[in-house]
Amino acid sequence: MLLLNKPYGVLCQFTDSQRPPRPTLAGFGLPPGVYAAGRLDFDSEGLLLLSDDGARIAQVSSPKFKWPKTYLLQVEGIATQDHIDQFHAGVKLPDGPTLPAQARLLQSPPDWLWPRDPPIRARKTVPDCFIELTLREGRNRQVRRMSAAVGLPTLRLVRIAIGPYRLEGLQPGQWREVAG
Repeated sequence: MLLLNKPYGVLCQFTDSQRPPRPTLAGFGLPPGVYAAGRLDFDSEGLLLLSDDGARIAQVSSPKFKWPKTYLLQVEGIATQDHIDQFHAGVKLPDGPTLPAQARLLQSPPDWLWPRDPPIRARKTVPDCFIELTLREGRNRQVRRMSAAVGLPTLRLVRIAIGPYRLEGLQPGQWREVAG
């Protein structure tokens, strides 16, 4: 199993049919024959698991197994206990309510968080804050849609854990092999 810190603006695939092509996983010197276990949007960053074991990839990415995925969100606005309670209860989305999530407000960004390239838009009159959110489902752009639904649009999204695997120690574009 490989852990990769996928940078912002990289596709979670090895090729791109768009012209000109966008950056892909092919640019990180990964071993041949590995595939991503799940996806991470082009405009999201962080932990991506890769493997050459199809059964393991299916287990990690299938909603049936409900692997927890933890995200660091930088959101526009200041989260209150009511926002956190909404995440805990499950958020109503147009395609149905989400499962309850674990959420906690962070007092500041973690020390290890790298600056994003390009930087997020900063507005002096609109504060922001950081939330850690753990889900056990994975709908399309779910984290961004949940934060918008509770009134806290996502400015930056970094996946920091998938099950027992954590991002710690990897800078954007770096990867390492782990048992698993």
